[in-house]
Amino acid sequence: MNKRGLIIFVFGLILVIVSFSIAASVIPSDVSESNNLPMSILFEEMFDEVSDEVLIIPGDSTFVSYGTLSSNVSLLWGMQILDYQSDDQISIIISNIFGDDYGKFVQNESIMFELLEIPQSDTLNFEIKNLGPRNVAILIMFSEDPENSNVFSNSNSSAMKMIFPLAISGVMILLGITVSIIGIFVFLIDLKIIKTIKEIIEDLFPFDRIYLLLRILLL
Repeated sequence: MNKRGLIIFVFGLILVIVSFSIAASVIPSDVSESNNLPMSILFEEMFDEVSDEVLIIPGDSTFVSYGTLSSNVSLLWGMQILDYQSDDQISIIISNIFGDDYGKFVQNESIMFELLEIPQSDTLNFEIKNLGPRNVAILIMFSEDPENSNVFSNSNSSAMKMIFPLAISGVMILLGITVSIIGIFVFLIDLKIIKTIKEIIEDLFPFDRIYLLLRILLL
C-alpha cells in the first residue's frame, strides 16, 4: 500500500521531464548558448517593425520613432537589452510630435513589453536613456493592433509553432509538480496508516507476551 505514493510521485516527475523536453525541442539551440539573441528572431512574425541595434553610453540618450497607420488602435511595443547584466537600467519617455505624453517607463530587466492605446494615427517618439554604469545595446519592437493579428490565428506561423508547445509544456510542468506533491502526501499518509495498523495488531496480539507464555508452558 505504501508504494502507491511513490508511483504517483514518479508519474509527476515524468510529466515534468517530458514538459522540459517539449520546451527544449521548440526553443532554438542558440537561445541557451547566447544572451545576445534578439527576441524578434524568436517571434519574428509578431512584430511589424524592429529597430536596428542601438548602442547607448551611460548617461546618453537615443531617439526612435514609430508612426501608427490607424486610429483607435493598440500598439504593443517591447524593449530588449542585449547581453543584459543585473545593473543595467534604461528609461523610456514616449511622446508624439505635439508633445503629448504617452508615458514614462524604467526598465531593469532584459526585456519588457507595454501596450498603448492610440486614439488616432500618430507618430510616437521614444526617448531612451541609459541610466546604468556601462554601455548597453538595445532593440525596440512594434506591433500595431496585435489583437487582430493573424499570427495567433494562423497555426502555421512560427510564433504559434513555438507558443503552443510552450503553453502545453507550462501546463504539464504545473501538473507534474502538483502530482508529485500529492504523491509525497499519499506516501506519508500510507506510512502513518501502516504504522497505526502495526500498533493495533501489536495491541491485539502481543507477540512478545505470547512467546514468553509459550516458553513457560514448554518448560
